[in-house]
Amino acid sequence: MRVFDTNVLVYALDEDSPFHGPCRDRALHAREDPSPSFLTWSICYEFLRVTTHPRAFVSPGTSGNAWGFLEALLASPGFDLLTATPRHAAVLARIVEELPDVSGNLFHDLHTAALMREHGVSRICSRDTDFHRFPFLTVVDPLR
Repeated sequence: MRVFDTNVLVYALDEDSPFHGPCRDRALHAREDPSPSFLTWSICYEFLRVTTHPRAFVSPGTSGNAWGFLEALLASPGFDLLTATPRHAAVLARIVEELPDVSGNLFHDLHTAALMREHGVSRICSRDTDFHRFPFLTVVDPLR
């Protein structure tokens, strides 16, 4: 079980990225892999924001194309969404207690980490080194 982070999805879509091949291959493999892969709604929205942003790409994609990419992933037998359960607040409180120095932009990643912990998922496919700050996660870089 693993979560795919925004950056891996962006590189998988961006054919101009030097990381495109490995990230695309990892995402394509996960679509067929029987072990579950997950996204979160916040990852989906961040992906939509980045891939349609004119400062992120010379030729940004349309929201329809970006959503189509996510829809194809989520329609795959190997992908699903992690969503908050009634335990979410307690899981978040525990992480904040364990990691009192978390602040600022790291809260976006903390939300992903909390959802992962809540659902018993410990692996995240990401190039974002900030996830190493969560000792209960294993970061899998698709380029390694």
